[in-house]
Amino acid sequence: MKTQYFFVLLLFIINKSYSQFNEIKNFQKQIIENEITGSNTAMIYKDGKTLFYNIENSGKKGDKNISNQSYKPNLETIFPIWSMSKPITIVAMMILRERGMISINDNLSKYIPEFKNMTCKGEKGKYPCKKEIKIIHLLTHRSGFGYYSDQGYGYGFTNTLTYNNLKDFAKDLSKVELEFEPGEKYYYGLNQALLGRVVEIVSKKSFYDFLKDEIFDPLKMTETKFYLTENDRSRFQPLFINTGELKGFTYELNELTYKKENNAFFGGEGLVSTMSDYSNFCRMLLNGGVFNGKRIISQKSIDLMTKKYSDSYPKEEYADIRKLGFYFGFSLFVLENPEIDGTNSSKGIYGWSGYHNTHFWIDPEKNLYALFMSRSRQGVSNIDVQKEYRRLVYKSLKQP
Repeated sequence: MKTQYFFVLLLFIINKSYSQFNEIKNFQKQIIENEITGSNTAMIYKDGKTLFYNIENSGKKGDKNISNQSYKPNLETIFPIWSMSKPITIVAMMILRERGMISINDNLSKYIPEFKNMTCKGEKGKYPCKKEIKIIHLLTHRSGFGYYSDQGYGYGFTNTLTYNNLKDFAKDLSKVELEFEPGEKYYYGLNQALLGRVVEIVSKKSFYDFLKDEIFDPLKMTETKFYLTENDRSRFQPLFINTGELKGFTYELNELTYKKENNAFFGGEGLVSTMSDYSNFCRMLLNGGVFNGKRIISQKSIDLMTKKYSDSYPKEEYADIRKLGFYFGFSLFVLENPEIDGTNSSKGIYGWSGYHNTHFWIDPEKNLYALFMSRSRQGVSNIDVQKEYRRLVYKSLKQP
């Protein structure tokens, strides 16, 4: 009788758990069916435990099944995280700041003299900028740098076909005309890639070595790096692209070479990672800068990272129109007005997303973080994957 009761109770718990997150699972299937992503994976971590983890594999020709293999290194699927590299670079800068090695109000030219006399765009043409770029302008995307698709090579600045080190990259970037006076406006660009060079100069280490020593090793992020070994490439998720003109799974549009011998460590877009690695990074942030008893940064640094530096659209004309109700910190979105956002997300959540549909956010109020990883570029859908995923996460948390 006791055995029968236990079995019924177990079934109840399993069914309840499934039904609570059923809409998230259906959403993961839906975006595969609607050809927005290929295989994808999602997780929710709350109150010190993984509340939800689900992989949806497409089974389509050319796609790969995502594998977590119980978070075992050398078996887990690897994703390019693109702009989710940026918060990692920001944490690196906070480490240097806490040690008194930099000030966010320093002029960039203090570290890289080529940026002393920049040129700005104006209504009557270009002119010598009146202000200097400061470190805080790079941290907040208020420097006047954008992203550049062509610099005469057929490629943008942040690519590993043009550059094999950050010194040459920074030298060439110093010749670019700024879109406006530094500090004047929010304009999303390659600022964190340039901060990687600042880290190298200040720390006297390569940017990757600094990240490995100060962040990746302490956080046990063994799979997070700027390159792929031969074994890594067998676990690298293919890109699903659906732009109307191109559709299918490919490795031909990697854009970065991920070669081990290349030292152009672009801190705004260059890292690869896994679900478990980035989960450790999120856990550190959620825990006020501490992971497994080791402090990486202080809560004061996290407060500085999430402080308001730029408004959302339309107050900032170049801000992401999909982030209404948010403001922008150090390359982090922060929810200021949940009513405008309309997803029932907590006020004060912060996070970022990556070019190939990777997403994360931290929720200090509810003591949770959530992650979503796939590898896709969409051009024919209006669905905001990150926003819809957030809506379903908070809806599921309200389920009895």
